[in-house]
Amino acid sequence: METFNINRRHFLKGASAMLALNTLGLYGLDLINPLEPLRVGLIGTGWYGKSDLFRLIQVVPVEVIALCDVDKNMLNAAAKLVSQRQKSGKTPKLYGDYRKMLAENKLDIVLIGTPDHWHALQTIEAVKAGAHVYVQKPISVDVMEGEAMVAAARKYNRVVQVGTQRKSTPHLIDAKKNIVDAGLLGKVSHVEMCCYFHMRNNGNPPVEPVPDFLDYEMWTGPAPMRPYDGLPHIRWWRTFKEYGNGIMGDMCVHMFDTVRWMLKLGWPNSIESTGGIYVQKEGKSNIPDTQSAIFKYDELNCVWQHRSWGTPANPDYPWSFTLFGEKGTLIASTMRYDFVPFGDGPKIHKDVVFEKEKYPEDLTEERIELNAAPATRLHMLDFLEAIDKKSRPVADIEEGHISTASCILANLSMETGRELVYDPKKRQIVGDKAANGLLVRPYRKPWVHPDPNKV
Repeated sequence: METFNINRRHFLKGASAMLALNTLGLYGLDLINPLEPLRVGLIGTGWYGKSDLFRLIQVVPVEVIALCDVDKNMLNAAAKLVSQRQKSGKTPKLYGDYRKMLAENKLDIVLIGTPDHWHALQTIEAVKAGAHVYVQKPISVDVMEGEAMVAAARKYNRVVQVGTQRKSTPHLIDAKKNIVDAGLLGKVSHVEMCCYFHMRNNGNPPVEPVPDFLDYEMWTGPAPMRPYDGLPHIRWWRTFKEYGNGIMGDMCVHMFDTVRWMLKLGWPNSIESTGGIYVQKEGKSNIPDTQSAIFKYDELNCVWQHRSWGTPANPDYPWSFTLFGEKGTLIASTMRYDFVPFGDGPKIHKDVVFEKEKYPEDLTEERIELNAAPATRLHMLDFLEAIDKKSRPVADIEEGHISTASCILANLSMETGRELVYDPKKRQIVGDKAANGLLVRPYRKPWVHPDPNKV
């Protein structure tokens, strides 16, 4: 289903040109209305699902046809906001089951902002339905889900962009171009990545009845069914292994993906990790509060460390990556970067780009990450350009799979106590039968785990 027309191509040509000319994100697009706005659906109308949708609305004319969520209160609130934000003023059709939404509507684009345990099934069904997909990171909760998502995108010839928008972050684009690619670092033989945010929700809320407005059975889907102890939205679900891969899967995936992009790295040669719950033992949370991992390449180790307690190693860079080169060091985050040369030469500093004047509606949007908004807008433009050119976007599903699966394999290394080597061609861990059994998580019936050979 291709609805791009000459006017839309003209728009995207101008948009991509502005993108190329403005690596600092200070672009000003005069939108050229296409004859038929893109037909868009959103699955998961929570915080980041709406945020992604509103960034898309800001950069290209769309018609939001349908919204899907298992929380009726959240769904209705999102519908009201969308009717206010989209040009037509129309209220989208509302669904509690994404399968029905996909079956009843011909959509050009589907955005997926659901919890991690839903990403694989929803992405695969959306591309089968003919839509291009923008899916939040991490793409999957197990390695074979990711393999199936890549296989489906290729089989149905759909563009799938992953929400690792650091690759579209203006000051990080600048750092890659003017520091890394320009050779200011020289040979990079060590990388450190970290997250020291106190983001591991931990508590002991009581079990309670499921409210009428929430379909908890559908929310849980293929994941194990936990006793209901309050709305799982925002951070609560992320604190459980049942639905994701902890801080490793949530935060390392961003930094590791950015490092791979900057240094043009593929799959690691091997991965090892240690960690556990060392400090915050008092609550229900079952994800590690402390974890280290090494992603090994030829003459290069990429080292990850997170702690959800204590103080950060560098208060200016609590969630960041550092590239150590023979000629200098680059430390960067979502907020800034600093380059320090070894020996003589100028230091270089750049800050995040905000676009508050260009997009004043950002200032009134609930829970918006103002520092990430310009990056997401550029990420959406890259996504649209890839659709138009029938090319791969900057955060193609395969790249998202490598970054996601590497973080999952780090967790499996921690669990098994062994260093792991993954062979992406054979889709198996080399010489480790027990670890291979962990590449697929069991699905709760009646949901069926996707098979990369049968999508």
